[in-house]
Amino acid sequence: MLFAQLPLHEQVILAFSALTLLLSLFMLAHPKLTMVIRLFALQGLFLAATTALVAYDMNEPHLYISAALTLLLKVLFVPYLLMRMVRHFKLEFELDAVAQPARLLLLAGALIVFCYHVTLPIAELSLRITHNVLGISMAIVLMGMLILVTRRKAISQVVGFMSMENGLFFAAIAITQGMPMVVELGVAFDVLVAAIVFGVFFLHLKESIDSLDIGDLSHLSERE
Repeated sequence: MLFAQLPLHEQVILAFSALTLLLSLFMLAHPKLTMVIRLFALQGLFLAATTALVAYDMNEPHLYISAALTLLLKVLFVPYLLMRMVRHFKLEFELDAVAQPARLLLLAGALIVFCYHVTLPIAELSLRITHNVLGISMAIVLMGMLILVTRRKAISQVVGFMSMENGLFFAAIAITQGMPMVVELGVAFDVLVAAIVFGVFFLHLKESIDSLDIGDLSHLSERE
């Protein structure tokens, strides 16, 4: 079915899914820490809105709770915690630029095409609107992985890790029509704990090497 022939709420689901993937590309390329955090919060907002629309499309009320948890944790709490860390360590104007961003974006584009190609046989077996989200969710996971391996600042790497979790959450919606409520609450609790642990890790890392640049760890030497 053509995009224009879909019901309005299903068109919005696909549009929000595409925008979520686009924000992953922006996070991958943008060098400023504060902007990367804001983009992550915006990605969480699109994810929460998409989850609510999928709940409406599939008539799955428990997904509304998932959307609310996503809004609370990934749009409000985690970005607030990361921004507080940025201000605490005076990193508002700190840059975390990647080497050769043009080549990195070309690689990201190739990975997106690969994700759609790999998930196409699975997507064709589903009659629901979410089958189109499967390739997007896999691409979001790989974009988060790229952020994780190409950035040097610990805060940027945490954003990449959380973005990977966003992609996995998208995949759960696309494949299983939402995980059981107890599983979703467990995942939300894990995200909350991970954010707090990362905050403590930042404090210890700053105290130990006076930097949040992971690359500086390679210059450490043993002291007798």
